[in-house]
Amino acid sequence: MDQRLLVMHQVMLADRPRLSAYDRALASAITAGDVVADVGAGTLVLSMLALRHGAGHVYAIEADPTMAAVAERIIADNDLGDRVTLVQGDARAVRLPRRADVIVSEMMGNLGPEEQMVEILDAVARRNLRPGGSVVPRRLTTELVAIEFDGEGWGTWGDVLPGYRFHAVQEFVEPHAQLHFFQREPRFLSAPARLGDDVVGQGTTAKPRRDLCLPVHRDGRLHAVMGYFTAELADGELLSNYPSYPGCNWAVWVWPLRHTDVRAGDEVHVTVVPPRGRGQERDATAWRLDCRIVRAGRR
Repeated sequence: MDQRLLVMHQVMLADRPRLSAYDRALASAITAGDVVADVGAGTLVLSMLALRHGAGHVYAIEADPTMAAVAERIIADNDLGDRVTLVQGDARAVRLPRRADVIVSEMMGNLGPEEQMVEILDAVARRNLRPGGSVVPRRLTTELVAIEFDGEGWGTWGDVLPGYRFHAVQEFVEPHAQLHFFQREPRFLSAPARLGDDVVGQGTTAKPRRDLCLPVHRDGRLHAVMGYFTAELADGELLSNYPSYPGCNWAVWVWPLRHTDVRAGDEVHVTVVPPRGRGQERDATAWRLDCRIVRAGRR
Protein backbone atom coordinates (compact mmCIF):
# COMPACT_ATOMS: atom_id res chain seq x y z
CA MET A 1 0.00 0.00 0.00
CA ASP A 2 1.29 3.47 -0.90
CA GLN A 3 2.19 5.01 2.46
CA ARG A 4 2.67 8.45 0.91
CA LEU A 5 -0.96 8.45 -0.18
CA LEU A 6 -2.11 7.59 3.34
CA VAL A 7 0.12 10.29 4.85
CA MET A 8 -1.38 12.82 2.42
CA HIS A 9 -4.88 11.90 3.58
CA GLN A 10 -3.77 12.14 7.21
CA VAL A 11 -2.59 15.70 6.56
CA MET A 12 -5.92 16.51 4.90
CA LEU A 13 -7.85 15.15 7.89
CA ALA A 14 -5.73 17.29 10.23
CA ASP A 15 -6.73 20.47 8.36
CA ARG A 16 -9.41 21.64 10.81
CA PRO A 17 -10.44 24.84 8.98
CA ARG A 18 -11.03 22.72 5.86
CA LEU A 19 -13.27 20.27 7.69
CA SER A 20 -15.10 23.02 9.55
CA ALA A 21 -15.83 24.89 6.32
CA TYR A 22 -17.25 21.75 4.68
CA ASP A 23 -19.20 20.93 7.84
CA ARG A 24 -20.94 24.32 7.72
CA ALA A 25 -21.53 24.13 3.97
CA LEU A 26 -23.10 20.68 4.16
CA ALA A 27 -25.27 21.74 7.08
CA SER A 28 -26.82 24.37 4.81
CA ALA A 29 -26.98 22.19 1.69
CA ILE A 30 -28.48 18.94 2.99
CA THR A 31 -32.12 18.30 3.82
CA ALA A 32 -33.05 15.26 5.87
CA GLY A 33 -33.22 12.16 3.68
CA ASP A 34 -31.16 13.58 0.80
CA VAL A 35 -29.12 11.35 -1.47
CA VAL A 36 -25.51 12.60 -1.54
CA ALA A 37 -22.68 11.77 -3.94
CA ASP A 38 -19.20 12.17 -2.41
CA VAL A 39 -16.76 12.43 -5.34
CA GLY A 40 -13.15 11.53 -4.59
CA ALA A 41 -14.36 10.15 -1.27
CA GLY A 42 -10.99 9.02 0.11
CA THR A 43 -11.34 8.31 3.82
CA LEU A 44 -15.07 9.16 3.74
CA VAL A 45 -14.90 12.15 6.06
CA LEU A 46 -17.21 14.20 3.82
CA SER A 47 -19.57 11.22 3.56
CA MET A 48 -19.74 11.08 7.35
CA LEU A 49 -20.36 14.81 7.60
CA ALA A 50 -23.21 14.38 5.13
CA LEU A 51 -24.70 11.60 7.26
CA ARG A 52 -24.35 13.75 10.37
CA HIS A 53 -26.40 16.45 8.69
CA GLY A 54 -29.24 14.10 7.76
CA ALA A 55 -28.34 12.48 4.44
CA GLY A 56 -30.42 9.38 3.85
CA HIS A 57 -27.79 7.67 1.70
CA VAL A 58 -24.31 8.49 0.42
CA TYR A 59 -22.69 7.14 -2.73
CA ALA A 60 -18.94 7.39 -2.09
CA ILE A 61 -17.11 7.49 -5.44
CA GLU A 62 -13.36 6.77 -5.33
CA ALA A 63 -11.15 6.10 -8.36
CA ASP A 64 -7.97 5.02 -6.57
CA PRO A 65 -8.03 1.28 -5.73
CA THR A 66 -5.87 1.79 -2.62
CA MET A 67 -8.18 4.40 -1.14
CA ALA A 68 -11.25 2.41 -2.18
CA ALA A 69 -9.92 -0.52 -0.12
CA VAL A 70 -9.38 1.81 2.84
CA ALA A 71 -12.89 3.25 2.43
CA GLU A 72 -14.39 -0.24 2.33
CA ARG A 73 -12.79 -1.05 5.68
CA ILE A 74 -13.98 2.25 7.17
CA ILE A 75 -17.55 1.49 6.07
CA ALA A 76 -17.36 -1.94 7.70
CA ASP A 77 -15.72 -0.67 10.89
CA ASN A 78 -18.49 1.92 11.34
CA ASP A 79 -21.34 -0.42 10.33
CA LEU A 80 -22.38 1.93 7.53
CA GLY A 81 -23.10 -0.67 4.86
CA ASP A 82 -26.79 0.25 4.68
CA ARG A 83 -26.13 4.01 4.48
CA VAL A 84 -22.95 4.34 2.39
CA THR A 85 -22.41 2.63 -0.97
CA LEU A 86 -18.82 2.57 -2.22
CA VAL A 87 -18.44 3.05 -5.98
CA GLN A 88 -14.90 2.35 -7.19
CA GLY A 89 -14.09 3.84 -10.57
CA ASP A 90 -13.77 7.00 -12.64
CA ALA A 91 -16.48 9.38 -11.43
CA ARG A 92 -16.93 10.78 -14.95
CA ALA A 93 -18.34 7.44 -16.13
CA VAL A 94 -20.45 6.59 -13.08
CA ARG A 95 -24.24 6.33 -13.25
CA LEU A 96 -25.75 6.06 -9.81
CA PRO A 97 -28.87 3.99 -9.04
CA ARG A 98 -30.58 7.17 -7.81
CA ARG A 99 -30.17 10.82 -8.65
CA ALA A 100 -28.26 12.78 -6.04
CA ASP A 101 -29.71 15.81 -4.28
CA VAL A 102 -26.23 17.03 -3.34
CA ILE A 103 -22.79 16.41 -4.83
CA VAL A 104 -19.81 17.16 -2.59
CA SER A 105 -16.11 16.99 -3.37
CA GLU A 106 -12.78 18.31 -2.18
CA MET A 107 -10.45 18.05 -5.15
CA MET A 108 -8.91 21.50 -5.22
CA GLY A 109 -5.23 21.47 -6.13
CA ASN A 110 -2.58 23.80 -4.77
CA LEU A 111 -3.09 26.05 -7.80
CA GLY A 112 -6.78 25.22 -8.08
CA PRO A 113 -7.59 23.64 -11.46
CA GLU A 114 -4.90 20.97 -11.76
CA GLU A 115 -6.91 18.11 -10.23
CA GLN A 116 -9.68 18.79 -12.77
CA MET A 117 -12.36 18.98 -10.08
CA VAL A 118 -14.62 21.28 -12.09
CA GLU A 119 -14.53 19.07 -15.19
CA ILE A 120 -15.14 15.91 -13.16
CA LEU A 121 -18.03 17.37 -11.14
CA ASP A 122 -19.62 18.76 -14.30
CA ALA A 123 -19.66 15.21 -15.72
CA VAL A 124 -21.00 13.72 -12.48
CA ALA A 125 -23.73 16.36 -12.22
CA ARG A 126 -24.80 15.88 -15.85
CA ARG A 127 -25.41 12.17 -15.26
CA ASN A 128 -26.41 12.01 -11.62
CA LEU A 129 -27.67 15.29 -10.12
CA ARG A 130 -31.40 15.85 -9.89
CA PRO A 131 -32.77 19.08 -11.38
CA GLY A 132 -32.36 21.81 -8.80
CA GLY A 133 -29.76 19.83 -6.84
CA SER A 134 -26.66 21.49 -5.39
CA VAL A 135 -22.91 21.06 -5.67
CA VAL A 136 -20.37 21.77 -2.92
CA PRO A 137 -18.21 23.69 -3.81
CA ARG A 138 -20.26 25.70 -6.25
CA ARG A 139 -17.52 27.96 -7.58
CA LEU A 140 -13.74 27.76 -7.95
CA THR A 141 -11.48 30.69 -8.79
CA THR A 142 -7.71 30.93 -9.24
CA GLU A 143 -5.77 34.18 -9.11
CA LEU A 144 -2.19 35.22 -9.86
CA VAL A 145 -0.42 38.17 -8.23
CA ALA A 146 3.08 39.69 -8.37
CA ILE A 147 4.71 39.60 -4.92
CA GLU A 148 7.69 40.64 -2.85
CA PHE A 149 8.61 38.22 -0.07
CA ASP A 150 8.79 39.55 3.45
CA GLY A 151 12.26 38.31 4.34
CA GLU A 152 11.55 34.64 3.64
CA GLY A 153 14.80 34.47 1.75
CA TRP A 154 14.05 33.25 -1.70
CA GLY A 155 12.95 34.00 -5.20
CA THR A 156 15.65 33.24 -7.73
CA TRP A 157 18.76 34.37 -5.91
CA GLY A 158 19.23 37.90 -4.70
CA ASP A 159 21.63 39.35 -2.12
CA VAL A 160 23.06 36.81 0.33
CA LEU A 161 25.99 38.49 2.10
CA PRO A 162 26.49 42.28 2.09
CA GLY A 163 29.34 43.24 -0.23
CA TYR A 164 29.32 39.97 -2.19
CA ARG A 165 27.48 39.07 -5.37
CA PHE A 166 25.83 35.71 -6.01
CA HIS A 167 23.96 36.71 -9.14
CA ALA A 168 25.92 34.23 -11.28
CA VAL A 169 23.72 31.52 -9.80
CA GLN A 170 20.83 32.97 -11.79
CA GLU A 171 22.48 31.81 -14.99
CA PHE A 172 22.26 28.19 -13.85
CA VAL A 173 18.82 28.12 -12.22
CA GLU A 174 16.08 26.44 -14.25
CA PRO A 175 12.67 28.13 -13.92
CA HIS A 176 10.41 25.87 -11.91
CA ALA A 177 7.23 26.31 -9.88
CA GLN A 178 7.48 25.83 -6.12
CA LEU A 179 4.92 25.05 -3.41
CA HIS A 180 5.24 27.23 -0.33
CA PHE A 181 3.67 27.78 3.10
CA PHE A 182 4.06 31.43 4.02
CA GLN A 183 5.41 32.25 7.46
CA ARG A 184 4.95 35.96 6.80
CA GLU A 185 2.52 37.44 4.33
CA PRO A 186 4.18 38.70 1.15
CA ARG A 187 3.76 42.22 -0.14
CA PHE A 188 1.41 42.42 -3.12
CA LEU A 189 2.95 44.52 -5.88
CA SER A 190 -0.07 44.12 -8.16
CA ALA A 191 -3.74 43.42 -7.75
CA PRO A 192 -4.66 39.72 -8.20
CA ALA A 193 -5.63 38.79 -11.77
CA ARG A 194 -8.17 36.05 -12.43
CA LEU A 195 -6.67 32.97 -14.07
CA GLY A 196 -9.80 30.82 -13.81
CA ASP A 197 -13.38 31.28 -12.62
CA ASP A 198 -15.77 28.34 -12.87
CA VAL A 199 -19.27 27.69 -11.63
CA VAL A 200 -19.23 24.01 -10.65
CA GLY A 201 -21.71 21.41 -11.85
CA GLN A 202 -23.30 23.45 -14.61
CA GLY A 203 -21.18 22.40 -17.56
CA THR A 204 -19.66 25.85 -17.94
CA THR A 205 -16.04 24.86 -17.40
CA ALA A 206 -13.62 27.17 -19.19
CA LYS A 207 -9.95 26.56 -19.78
CA PRO A 208 -7.67 28.77 -17.64
CA ARG A 209 -6.71 32.00 -19.35
CA ARG A 210 -3.28 31.78 -20.94
CA ASP A 211 -2.22 35.43 -21.02
CA LEU A 212 -2.54 37.78 -18.07
CA CYS A 213 -1.30 41.27 -17.28
CA LEU A 214 -0.39 42.14 -13.68
CA PRO A 215 -0.19 45.97 -13.47
CA VAL A 216 2.28 46.99 -10.75
CA HIS A 217 0.64 49.47 -8.38
CA ARG A 218 3.48 50.05 -5.92
CA ASP A 219 7.26 50.32 -6.03
CA GLY A 220 9.09 47.26 -4.79
CA ARG A 221 11.38 44.32 -5.47
CA LEU A 222 9.65 41.68 -7.57
CA HIS A 223 10.48 38.20 -6.29
CA ALA A 224 7.78 35.91 -7.69
CA VAL A 225 4.31 35.43 -9.10
CA MET A 226 2.00 33.63 -6.69
CA GLY A 227 -1.10 31.58 -7.55
CA TYR A 228 -3.85 30.53 -5.15
CA PHE A 229 -7.44 29.27 -5.23
CA THR A 230 -10.67 30.24 -3.51
CA ALA A 231 -13.58 27.81 -3.38
CA GLU A 232 -17.08 29.09 -2.62
CA LEU A 233 -18.68 26.21 -0.74
CA ALA A 234 -21.99 27.91 0.15
CA ASP A 235 -23.37 31.37 0.90
CA GLY A 236 -20.67 33.22 2.82
CA GLU A 237 -18.53 30.08 3.13
CA LEU A 238 -15.17 30.46 1.39
CA LEU A 239 -12.14 28.18 1.58
CA SER A 240 -8.77 29.35 0.25
CA ASN A 241 -5.13 28.34 0.50
CA TYR A 242 -4.07 31.98 0.87
CA PRO A 243 -3.34 33.39 3.38
CA SER A 244 -1.58 30.26 4.63
CA TYR A 245 -2.98 29.13 7.96
CA PRO A 246 -1.77 26.67 10.63
CA GLY A 247 -2.57 23.11 9.58
CA CYS A 248 -3.41 24.03 5.98
CA ASN A 249 -2.90 20.97 3.76
CA TRP A 250 -2.55 23.10 0.60
CA ALA A 251 0.62 24.97 -0.18
CA VAL A 252 0.52 28.13 -2.28
CA TRP A 253 1.80 27.96 -5.86
CA VAL A 254 4.83 30.20 -6.44
CA TRP A 255 6.79 30.96 -9.62
CA PRO A 256 10.15 32.47 -8.50
CA LEU A 257 11.65 35.24 -10.62
CA ARG A 258 14.98 37.00 -10.68
CA HIS A 259 14.88 39.71 -8.03
CA THR A 260 13.95 42.79 -10.04
CA ASP A 261 13.13 46.34 -8.99
CA VAL A 262 9.75 47.49 -10.31
CA ARG A 263 7.84 50.74 -10.07
CA ALA A 264 4.17 51.64 -10.07
CA GLY A 265 2.99 51.72 -13.68
CA ASP A 266 5.16 48.78 -14.81
CA GLU A 267 3.37 45.64 -15.97
CA VAL A 268 4.23 41.98 -15.43
CA HIS A 269 2.99 40.01 -18.44
CA VAL A 270 2.60 36.27 -17.86
CA THR A 271 1.66 33.38 -20.12
CA VAL A 272 0.40 30.28 -18.35
CA VAL A 273 1.67 27.00 -19.83
CA PRO A 274 -0.14 23.92 -18.47
CA PRO A 275 1.74 20.60 -18.76
CA ARG A 276 0.95 18.41 -21.74
CA GLY A 277 2.01 14.96 -20.55
CA ARG A 278 -0.75 12.54 -19.59
CA GLY A 279 -1.38 12.87 -15.85
CA GLN A 280 1.11 15.71 -15.44
CA GLU A 281 -1.64 18.33 -15.23
CA ARG A 282 -2.33 17.05 -11.69
CA ASP A 283 1.16 18.16 -10.63
CA ALA A 284 1.02 21.87 -9.75
CA THR A 285 4.79 22.19 -10.04
CA ALA A 286 4.58 21.12 -13.69
CA TRP A 287 2.57 24.23 -14.58
CA ARG A 288 4.83 26.91 -16.02
CA LEU A 289 4.83 30.66 -16.55
CA ASP A 290 6.57 32.70 -19.21
CA CYS A 291 7.09 36.17 -17.75
CA ARG A 292 8.31 39.56 -18.93
CA ILE A 293 8.25 43.06 -17.47
CA VAL A 294 7.00 45.98 -19.54
CA ARG A 295 8.27 49.26 -18.10
CA ALA A 296 5.99 52.27 -17.71
CA GLY A 297 6.19 54.54 -20.72
CA ARG A 298 7.57 51.82 -23.01
CA ARG A 299 4.33 50.23 -24.12
